[in-house]
Amino acid sequence: MTTTAVIQPSSSDTYAHQALALIAQHRLLATTQLHRMLMPHTPPGKIHKVLRSLREDGLISHAVLGGHRSLQIHFLTPAGIQAVSDWPELRGRNPNPIASPAAASLRAAHTLAGVRAHLAFLADARSRGDEYQPLDWTPEVTHRLPDTGGEDRLVADAVFHYTTTTPHRRHYRAFVEIDRTTMSSERLARKLITYARFHDYTPQPTGRRTATADQSAYLAWQRFYPRFPRILFILTGASPTSLRNRITDLRHMTADHELVNRFATRVPLGAAVLEDLETHGPSAPVWTPLAGDTEPHGWMEL
Repeated sequence: MTTTAVIQPSSSDTYAHQALALIAQHRLLATTQLHRMLMPHTPPGKIHKVLRSLREDGLISHAVLGGHRSLQIHFLTPAGIQAVSDWPELRGRNPNPIASPAAASLRAAHTLAGVRAHLAFLADARSRGDEYQPLDWTPEVTHRLPDTGGEDRLVADAVFHYTTTTPHRRHYRAFVEIDRTTMSSERLARKLITYARFHDYTPQPTGRRTATADQSAYLAWQRFYPRFPRILFILTGASPTSLRNRITDLRHMTADHELVNRFATRVPLGAAVLEDLETHGPSAPVWTPLAGDTEPHGWMEL
């Protein structure tokens, strides 16, 4: 019986470990994004050295987007996936392999847009002194909804957790939906129905065993979250008028659908334009509430 040796980063620099963990978490990252996450105040040459070491070890590969050599995206090789498989910071994650640079290029636009949003929150937290780290954003989180009368699962583009330190210490969680205007506005708005179903979903007992009232009363989301996360839609990829119209459609869905309307009385819902987050920061009043008045708020005040 033979065993396969697990390759680990040869560099003793902790940045190599952190870079590999972040690439595993997000499945792919651009060089500039890794630089901003890990070492924003150091020269870019440092991150290039770290990535070169990981490539030489056979742990990552890369693709070049749009023919511009300066825009490289990095993803794990099979050896890289094996190397991180038992890392505690990635417990519960399943970094499925990206088979080729072509496959990486196909999924890059949506993934990198999500990372742009994550970086806006990260920069804002650093400026405010809040607790929010590069691994606090988890992409592609799935929850099963087998018997809710709609889609059989909810796949959030990301879930993040964030802690403010002043004036009060408070913990926040949010589901994030990234909209690049590649789907219809109606299809985007229907995502609200899926979230509302998840909010109310009580798992049904299976097999011959009948659960007691106390055992069956818990809601599915309570297994994962102390409070139901707020919902944040982040839009990009179209004209300001088109993006405003899509936010209006989200508000109409919230107002017109009975289940979503009830859901909105219990969970904060908001939408913002990605470029506004990058320019002003997520805590600035750039979020439109999806219920009630349209006065813009910071995401924590929704």
